[in-house]
Amino acid sequence: MSVPILDIIDLHAAYGRIEVLRGVNLTVPKGAVVALLGPNGAGKSTLLKVISGQMQQTSGDIHLAGIHVTGAKPDDLARLGLTTIPEGRSVFPNLTVEENLLLMSYAGVAPEAVFDTAYSYFPRLHERRFQLAGTMSGGEQQMLAMARALASDPALLLLDELSMGLAPLIVDELYETVAKIAETGVSILVVEQFARTALRVSDYAAVMTGGTVVATGEPDEINAIMADVILGGAA
Repeated sequence: MSVPILDIIDLHAAYGRIEVLRGVNLTVPKGAVVALLGPNGAGKSTLLKVISGQMQQTSGDIHLAGIHVTGAKPDDLARLGLTTIPEGRSVFPNLTVEENLLLMSYAGVAPEAVFDTAYSYFPRLHERRFQLAGTMSGGEQQMLAMARALASDPALLLLDELSMGLAPLIVDELYETVAKIAETGVSILVVEQFARTALRVSDYAAVMTGGTVVATGEPDEINAIMADVILGGAA
């Protein structure tokens, strides 16, 4: 069996005295798309912050491609191939699309490679390349955030609430791109409150409630038990 790209073991984290993650166990196999589902307040975004080094855990272990990275800084994790697209579309609104993309060249990626990657996945960005990012639609800004992340050639991509504030048709389009990205061998952990679209492109799924993972399995299995797991059968 190959070493998973991400292995989380008995992870705990807290905001002050309030424990938010309570013994999370989660594995992302290499080359797989894993959907992390659950209601608001389940701890999903906090888990991504700990994985990406933005927040320290109180106990537990994280391994990235077999390397123990517990407590590692974000820049060290980036060098190991971890890239995060946070909730809320992190683009520079007063820069054009191309200027946003060119920022990635400061990380050592050739501008031509950045543009090729961005425009091959998102042709609409080529049409908008001289437009200020802040004047684009929410869906186009999300495309730009994803294009910038892909320019770093990630081994593991963390996506936080890709669908937030977007129309269903745009969400479907973005998840089609997620599937294409996965076909190139990039491993993906996608946090999503609205499960159905994420499950369609996922190889595996996990459900969080109350700061811990309460169910894991293949998409059909998880889809069948989602309401019972989250609502205790009240749905």
